[in-house]
Amino acid sequence: MRLKSISTGVWTAVALVVAVAWAFPVYWMFNSSFLPNSVLQSATPTFLPFGGSFDNFTAVFADGKFVAALGISLTVTLTTVAVALFVAFLGALAISRFKFKGRKSFILAMLLIQMLPAEGMFIAQYKMMSSVGLLNNVLGLTLLYTAAVIPFTIWMLRGFVAGVPAELEEAGMVDGLSRTQAFMRITFPLLAPGLVASGVYAFLQAWNEFTVALVVMTEDQMKTLPLWLRGFVQASATRETDWGLVMAASMMVAVPVIIFFMIVQSKMSSGLVGGAVKG
Repeated sequence: MRLKSISTGVWTAVALVVAVAWAFPVYWMFNSSFLPNSVLQSATPTFLPFGGSFDNFTAVFADGKFVAALGISLTVTLTTVAVALFVAFLGALAISRFKFKGRKSFILAMLLIQMLPAEGMFIAQYKMMSSVGLLNNVLGLTLLYTAAVIPFTIWMLRGFVAGVPAELEEAGMVDGLSRTQAFMRITFPLLAPGLVASGVYAFLQAWNEFTVALVVMTEDQMKTLPLWLRGFVQASATRETDWGLVMAASMMVAVPVIIFFMIVQSKMSSGLVGGAVKG
């Protein structure tokens, strides 16, 4: 028992060290965003933002392009998540609940699509968007993001759908429910965690994506947040890199993700409990 206790303490200490090493860059970004550049360039590091201010954040908001980029990123990301979840959910149901000709080929095609490097499709994507007039267009970028995340989202949801026995729906139908009612009242609540997990993946893919947006959104007024942040850093570097401003801008890009995860965490927990009770 004593050896087990010592082993547990050692592994706990290792876990804490790893957690601190993982969280420190995030804290350093937060800390630096409140400090002026003169303090950040000092040879003595400042680990607490005492004496700091919101001047860096004010300067970020003073850049009129930030609000426009935020609106574009939110529109593209939320639309991508909604459309991808809807389409992927139907696709996962089809390949998990029904047997049809070409089912295995469809699954294999999804896996092959995931193996294709995104860079290899840039020219084709650019010419396709250009031919239909969707360059520098929110709809065009949304279509590309949705197409990119749907295959893996279907694959994720397929595992959740396959994990819910079809006998549960059949039992509900014996009790007088229609197939649709049995699915919505019994199966769907059990799939809520899977939908949330898939939504997180789609959100992160769309929110953080840089290279496709760099190819498709070439006009200054049509930049997503990652593109805006790059331009913001480059503009700062032409004078002298103001790391306080850069960190504040990075914080503003990260805040929506943090808020999203706070919402998702509660929804995931309620989905698990609700699914267990209704199942």
